[in-house]
Amino acid sequence: MADFNLGEELTKQRRKAEEQDAQRRAAKLHLPYLNPVGGKTPIEIKALTLIPEEEAKKSLAAGLQAIKNDLVLAAFDPQNTETQKLIIRLKQKYNLHIFITSLSGLKAVWNYYQYAVEEGKEISGQVDIEPQRLKTFQENIKTLTALNQTIDESKSKLTSQILEIILAGSLSLKASDIHLEPTEEKGLLRLRIDGLLHSAYEKLPLKTYQSLISRLKLLSNLKLNIHDQPQDGRFTIKTTSREIEIRASVIPSEWGETVVLRILDPESLKVNLEELGWRTDDLEIVKKEIKKPNGLILNTGPTGSGKTTTLYAFLKFIFKPEIKIITIEDPVEYHLSGISQTQVDPGAGYTFASGLRSILRQDPDVVLVGEIRDKETAEIAMNASLTGHTVFSTLHTNDAVGAIPRLIDLGVKSQILGPALSLVIAQRLIRLLCPVCKVEKRIDQSLNEKIKNFIKNLPSRVDKKPLENFKIYEPRGCDQCGGFGYKGRTSIFELFVINQKMEELIYQNPTEIDLKAAAKKQEMVTMQEDSLLKALQGITSLAEVERLTGPLEWS
Repeated sequence: MADFNLGEELTKQRRKAEEQDAQRRAAKLHLPYLNPVGGKTPIEIKALTLIPEEEAKKSLAAGLQAIKNDLVLAAFDPQNTETQKLIIRLKQKYNLHIFITSLSGLKAVWNYYQYAVEEGKEISGQVDIEPQRLKTFQENIKTLTALNQTIDESKSKLTSQILEIILAGSLSLKASDIHLEPTEEKGLLRLRIDGLLHSAYEKLPLKTYQSLISRLKLLSNLKLNIHDQPQDGRFTIKTTSREIEIRASVIPSEWGETVVLRILDPESLKVNLEELGWRTDDLEIVKKEIKKPNGLILNTGPTGSGKTTTLYAFLKFIFKPEIKIITIEDPVEYHLSGISQTQVDPGAGYTFASGLRSILRQDPDVVLVGEIRDKETAEIAMNASLTGHTVFSTLHTNDAVGAIPRLIDLGVKSQILGPALSLVIAQRLIRLLCPVCKVEKRIDQSLNEKIKNFIKNLPSRVDKKPLENFKIYEPRGCDQCGGFGYKGRTSIFELFVINQKMEELIYQNPTEIDLKAAAKKQEMVTMQEDSLLKALQGITSLAEVERLTGPLEWS
């Protein structure tokens, strides 16, 4: 043990002496010194590959970063003959910024060539899955067990092939997110399907896991040698029929880097208003409100509750060539034909507030603001709705009436809040029972009475005909639904209409309890009531309603 520690200390001393020598040489040549070891200097694969590996090693140099025509070059000795040849060649094309580094530093950089040349393909931020392979995966991977077995059989393959299996399997299982998480001894793979996380593979060797992370960072145009900072990027999966965007988020954790991939598949986006799960009476209210020439319509709910999809459906429903529609989003999730979509860029000073102010100078009829986060954005959105614009936006609250106290907390004056708001929607996504394997549940007398009383007390606008022969179903699980008992999701809604009486109440700075009582009087159907109506029609289960909306209240 003592010998090992002594050896470690000698190695440290040699490295220190080597870096001090590089610093002395840099000072002598009047050039800056750089140590690429330790992750403080980002290494870009794009810059690295501007110099072939063989030439880089021969000339004792390496490209580190490339921004437009500027190239950062790390070199051991710029006066070396081979290094001089490289510098002359690069100066013909780039503004060169030369840094002096040690030989150990260069070797650490050269190590990243292994990622740049994997499979001999150019790194383009795109994964091409051959149509026949994709078809094979879709036929063979219909359950998490099948995905587990396929990965098991492929552990000896190239990293890119394992990644292809994970991506194709996730598409086949209609996952919305892929989670890669390290532990002390292995890597874990989990998939979010219909809103819930499921374990897909729990025994990725750490070496394979780390290679997967490096491959994903490479595809997402992230810094490979940065391991202690969060990074965000994106890449594309190209199939014969469409391009699927993948958003990558990398954060440091106890045992390594954790990655979450968000899958944005155009095929999974329902943008037809009628397909979102509305009851007929709610849909009539929504259509009436979004057709108005001005007013603010808010959609509330947590992340992943389908708010953006609903707002996109609104835009598609009202779109026509005679009106100008502009959006400001963070980020743009899906591209809509005929609509001007912009993305926030805090680095360039383009925030929701400043972007919205700029958009209003573009003479729009309809504006979509991705999210109201602060007083400034809220006030600009309110004033826009009061000056003849239709404004759609989202807000994070638990229910529809909660939007009023939330906006007042942000600093919006109640005097403009009432007149500016037209409609507040609360939304969640609820899982659909598999139509193939769902089983009918026996309804005891107590539950039967509760259901009948619930139906009797529903607002008059709700169509009760579909509830005359109500039945309750439960999940079972089959091959069609991957054994989950559920397949797909639909929305449940809650509409809070701001009419004249509600405006007068808002002027008085009401409590949330006052607002809920007033909303009940104007026949608001809550999200739980909406989901119970879907359960009574066999669309979902009571267990799913309770999971999503809390303990059942039949009154």
